[in-house]
Amino acid sequence: MDIPKTPASFDAAKLRELLDGRWAGVREQVRQLLESTELPPGDDLDVESHRERVLEQLKVLAGSGVTEYGFPVAAGGKGDTGGSVVSMEMLAGNLSLMVKAGVQWGLFGGAVVALGTERHHDRYLKPIMSMELPGCFAMTETGHGSDVQNLRTTATYDAETQEFVVHTPHEAARKEYIGNAARDGRMAVVFAQLHTAGEGYGVHALMVPIRDEEGAPLPGVHISDCGHKAGLNGVDNGRITFEQVRVPREALLNRYGDVEPDGTYSSPIEGGNKRFFTMLGTLIRGRISVAGTAGSATKLALEIALRYGDARRQFEKPGTGDETAVLDYLGHQRKLLPALAKTFALHFAQEELVSTLHDLHESEQRDDRAQRELESRAAGIKAMSTWHATRTIQAAREACGGAGYLSENQLPRIKADTDVFTTFEGDNTVLLQLVAKGLLTNYKDQFDDIGTLGMARYVADQFVGTVIEHTAARSLVQRLVDAAPGRDDEDVLFDRGWQLRMFEDREKHVLDAVARRLRRASGGDSDPFEVFNNAQDHVLRAARVHVDRVVLEAFVAGIERCTDPDVAAMLERLCDLYVLSNIEEDRGWFLEHERITARRSKAVTEAVNDLCRTLRPHAVGLAQAFGTPRQWVTAPIATGAEAARQDRQRAHDAAQR
Repeated sequence: MDIPKTPASFDAAKLRELLDGRWAGVREQVRQLLESTELPPGDDLDVESHRERVLEQLKVLAGSGVTEYGFPVAAGGKGDTGGSVVSMEMLAGNLSLMVKAGVQWGLFGGAVVALGTERHHDRYLKPIMSMELPGCFAMTETGHGSDVQNLRTTATYDAETQEFVVHTPHEAARKEYIGNAARDGRMAVVFAQLHTAGEGYGVHALMVPIRDEEGAPLPGVHISDCGHKAGLNGVDNGRITFEQVRVPREALLNRYGDVEPDGTYSSPIEGGNKRFFTMLGTLIRGRISVAGTAGSATKLALEIALRYGDARRQFEKPGTGDETAVLDYLGHQRKLLPALAKTFALHFAQEELVSTLHDLHESEQRDDRAQRELESRAAGIKAMSTWHATRTIQAAREACGGAGYLSENQLPRIKADTDVFTTFEGDNTVLLQLVAKGLLTNYKDQFDDIGTLGMARYVADQFVGTVIEHTAARSLVQRLVDAAPGRDDEDVLFDRGWQLRMFEDREKHVLDAVARRLRRASGGDSDPFEVFNNAQDHVLRAARVHVDRVVLEAFVAGIERCTDPDVAAMLERLCDLYVLSNIEEDRGWFLEHERITARRSKAVTEAVNDLCRTLRPHAVGLAQAFGTPRQWVTAPIATGAEAARQDRQRAHDAAQR
């Protein structure tokens, strides 16, 4: 079995152009900014000094124009939702800065844009953009993280004074892990249960001042510091409690729900649950940004490890007198190259996700189904991207041995700073459950039965079937699947149609099996929670294989857009490696369900080995093609390796002459 032809070289500039994609101009603007502006991480500093540095860096960003993308043109912004996400991705070499920027302009500012109306935009957006008004996004509580709908902070309307009274009724309702809270924030978007005229109307958001101009907490606002963390210590995470804090009626961010002076509540959306999920859906940008930044951090870690592996020599190659580059060892290649292939795959999936977000935001007509599909896909890509980051950065650290453990070589910092990505902006396990629910409910508008218990009841009592969410590349994918050879064909492993069919077939089988399992368990007086909980492992697996298929289809679509044949051929081999390493990792399922034979299982492993050897000479160039800003690549094992590589190239060129 021969691997399809791989070019001897490829045009790195053309690959960069393809990877930069729709927002190439934004990426280049950030690169140019970082060429002329030093924004170094501050992990060598104590916590207070680190926080001070990041605050000053945030002010530098505020004056650069980079932060204006996500804000309306009417407020002085650029009205470019996709550009706002991409610009944040480019800050992955200083993750404290990226997260604090995300809190200020993505979460705090984004909430004002999405949930507020003209009165809020006119008053707050310019000072938010300029950093005159540093703020917080106060959603998560000690007792309620993922379960936002049941948080306990209250905002009770007092018609006599035309004020809301914001209150923390008990310790579990304390706002927890809030970025910008411990030190710098002066105002918070506070999510609370709204009560007026003796009725509750669910979670709404209000603008609540928390500090005065001198930085002292305001009366009734109690702030404490979360303290030193495993990473991201340039971000001042804090805890906030409110003791009967009064804010004017106009503080309510009232796009989806408003209260008249006399206390009458009104909303353009009928139904509390539908209103809640509509509101929450507008805040999806933060989750997509986390996925993109995790991808950028992964790219940086891989470039460091691959450069080092290309330069580091160990053990003599028999008969040559030369030592062997560690990247020439198959075991080393297997640590890094399948991860590189998956990083390419996730890059294209992220690009597709950002484009969908942008287009939906720009659309004049709200498409509820498209919005829910976006939320589902964002949840799945965020989970897979952040888990991939955690796994790959650890592999990169190990691949660099003791050098990878030194702080100067960046990998320990990247590892520590990204570790929390798997649980913030949505715990990954909860997010995958959300993905599976979307697939199992056929996108029905069951807003009154969302949540674990309600979802279980719906699936058990009203089950109507499953649906596989299709990607934008569906027509291309179907054409390839239809042209795929038979499953016993000798060269089928490298046929893209066969690969797509394998991923789609696995997804459909797993989804159908989950549905049958839930249906069988739902008879009689069965407890809906137990029905769903007992199948949770199966539910999560359905979500995982769904995301695998979505990512593959995005990769295939990305290759289709490529106009350079050598670059396309290189991407084809990376795509093969993504697919076959995935099948190899999950070969137990494919064997158990007779999708492959034992002989073909062995052939998959051989193909992964061959692909690693084939891609090895190009590995460093492929990692560099992502265009990570050079300011972020400071590890001596990477910069020294690059210098050594250039010396070897010059010596080789001289010998040829």
